[in-house]
Order: sequence, then C-alpha cells, then structure tokens
Amino acid sequence: MGTEQKKYITLEELQRHRNRSDLWISVDGKVYDVTKWIDDHPGGEIPLLNLAGQEATDPFLAFHPPSSRKLLDRFFVGHLLSFDNDVHQLSKDYRLLVARLSKLGLFEERGHVVRLSLLLMLSLLSAAVYLVCRTTSTWAHLAAGMMVGFLWTQSGWVAHDSGHRDVAAWWAKRVVNRLVQLLSANCLTGVSMVWWKRTHNVHHVACNSLEFDPDLQHVPLFAVSSKLFGSLTSFFYERRMSFDSFAMLLVSHQHLSFYPVMCVARLNLFAQSIVLLLSKRKVPGRFMELVGVMVFWIWYSWLVSCLPSSKERTMFVGACFSVTGIQHILFCLSHFSSSVYVGRPKGEEWCKMQIIGSLNINCPPWMDWFYGGIQFQVEHHLFPRLPRCHLRAVSSAVRELCMKHGLRYESVGFMEANRRTLSTLKAAALQAAKTENASAVKNLVWEAINING
Repeated sequence: MGTEQKKYITLEELQRHRNRSDLWISVDGKVYDVTKWIDDHPGGEIPLLNLAGQEATDPFLAFHPPSSRKLLDRFFVGHLLSFDNDVHQLSKDYRLLVARLSKLGLFEERGHVVRLSLLLMLSLLSAAVYLVCRTTSTWAHLAAGMMVGFLWTQSGWVAHDSGHRDVAAWWAKRVVNRLVQLLSANCLTGVSMVWWKRTHNVHHVACNSLEFDPDLQHVPLFAVSSKLFGSLTSFFYERRMSFDSFAMLLVSHQHLSFYPVMCVARLNLFAQSIVLLLSKRKVPGRFMELVGVMVFWIWYSWLVSCLPSSKERTMFVGACFSVTGIQHILFCLSHFSSSVYVGRPKGEEWCKMQIIGSLNINCPPWMDWFYGGIQFQVEHHLFPRLPRCHLRAVSSAVRELCMKHGLRYESVGFMEANRRTLSTLKAAALQAAKTENASAVKNLVWEAINING
C-alpha cells in the first residue's frame, strides 16, 4: 500500500510528443521530457528533434558516457509500457557489446594518437613556413603547399577526435579538449568547430537519410539517388532541395565532376563556418570561434603573401586544396555507395542503419594515420566515442555481430571504394540525363500542340 505507483506511458503517447515545444524521448524503458533541454544540449538541438517521440537507447549509448544518465533523472516522466518486449535482438547484442567495451576501459584509454598527430601538425607547419620563407625554389614552395594540405588533413582528424570525446586524459581535460578543438579546427584549418559538431552529430544520428543527413544533401552538385530528383526537403538546412533544370544538368555529369569538385570542397567548409558564425542562431562560444577562424586567415594569408609571384601563389594554394581534397573524397567513399533511405531516422533501427549505411576501407595498420580512423567507418558509427586507436581491435567483434544478424559487413580496398562511388554517381547521372531528355521532349510536344494558340 505504501509503495509508490509507477506511471506507465504507451508508445503511442510517446510518439505524440515529437516537436520542439513538446519533446519526449525514451532511454532504457524510461521516458524523459527534454523540451527545456533542447537549447542547452551539447550535441545541438537537431539530433533531439530527429529522435523526438521515439525509443532512443542505442543512439544515447553511442554518444553519451555513463555519467550522462544522472542528468536525465531531472527530466523523468514515466516508464515505457512493454519496453522489454519491443527491443530488437540486434539492439540487445549491441548494448551488451557496448557494456563489454566499457568494462574493458576502451572508451577511456586514449593512447598517444592525438599527441603524435599534434606533433606531426607542428612539424608540417614549421617545415612549410621554412620552405616558403627561407628558400627560393619553386619546387620547394610547391612542396610547402602540399605540406599545408596534409596539415589541414591531420588537423581535421584531430578535430574529429576531439569533437566525439575528450582527447586529453590529464587534469582539466575538458579545458584542454576545447583548446585542442580551437587549435586543430578553427586556427589551423579555418573551419568552425561548432559548425562541424552541429553537422556531424546529425550525420551520425541520421546516417544516409536523404532528408535528414546533411552529408548526402549536395544538390545541385551531386545526387546519390534518383529519389533526390523529387525535390526533397532538407530538415537540416530547413529548405527544399529543388531539382530544377540546372541541378539536372550538373547531376547528369556528376561522375565526371566528382574529383575536380573534391579538390575545392574545402571552400564549402570555409563558407558554411562563416555563415553559421555570422548568423542569428545560438552559437556556443561564438567569440572564440570567430577569433580562431580569424587566426587561420591571418597566418595563411601571410604565408601565401610571402611567395614571390602570383603564379607561385596560385600553385601553392592549388596544392593545399588538392591534397586536402583527398580527405573530402574519403568522406564520400564512406557513405555515397551505401544504402540510403527517405524519412526520419528510427531509434529502434539506429544500429542497423549505421551498419548498412557505412563502408569500411581496407588498409594496413601503418596507414591508419592517413585515414584518421574513418577507414573503420562501421565501427566508428557504432561507437563514435571510441578512440580511433581501438577501432581495429573491435572490428572482429563488429563483424561477428553483423554475421549473427544477417547484415553485410562492407569492407573493400581504396580503389574498389572509389569504383563503387563513381558507379553510384554514374547510375544517378544516367537517370538524370534520361529525365532531362524526357523533359525536353515533353516541352517540345507541348509547344507543338500550342503553336497556334
């Protein structure tokens, strides 16, 4: 008689609370009202909105350390009815695997990857400055440009690491982690860390959703599926991706323009960062973000200005962008040729969508520094908090998980990954060309019919 009566909430009732002004989620059979937490959520508001009104245990486990559960208690509403009966076996096995890795301490053991990467970044920057300022050889200046390109690439991997977890294992690690973010992203590459986290967290939650994943929303330049020809709405950019005649023309040649566009893809990151930082959106640490980006443009502009001629400056900048373009190609190889879908991500299918929406790239251990951890894209999407030095070690366990549940564990060589990506782009390009031709014929017929009014 004295026992407190539990409040139970049905799945149907949970699903009714799925908008910004009324947002509930469920984690481990408990329902939480996180409406007032949206603006303060460190991962941004969009991941919460994408999973609103759903059972979200798997993505919560993937992105949050165990200490985050204490924060949820203040938002508790009730218990989800029939929770245990609705959990898929894949999710159960995934959660057991997360618990196993956590017990082994793999999420906390950071290794020396970031420290070595920072040392490599410092060496590349110093060598590039020396070659530009202390030598007169055109070839030396070209080499300096390539070094800066590799610097941007390695800085990107460190920023990626620090965006998913604290990379420092020493005192005041969160302060150090923030400094690493500002240094590696803003100061050395000119990309806002806040912009990156805002975009990348959504990509992880909505992996390969044509409507919700910003990493697949490149219309009018690229379309990985003919489903994008229907002018879908981007819930990230909050606009309709119009597939007009201009987009049709560009997409019909996308398999030819892919590599040239990747060579200058860094310009998009520069532009997106500045647009966000100067927008009216809430940007945590906006002042420091702006200062960091300004530091990049100051040192990079100065370095370019030290070159003796406009020809060498052009060659230097071209080398920077071309080398870092390899990183942008790697981003595309990981997902462009994998399964896509239309619609909101589903919390109960989150684990499955990470596996079938990702592609691994085979490489020897000594090349891991070059790929920055995303060669194990399946593992990284399942365990984004896992330091990249442990991804190779857990790959066999992930492969077994896939085999048990009849899911293909896609892992191919670099050249095969390129072939698949180009094949995907070419298939969509041919469909776009057919659509364009059909549209042209339709317009001609319409004009002929109405030629006399």
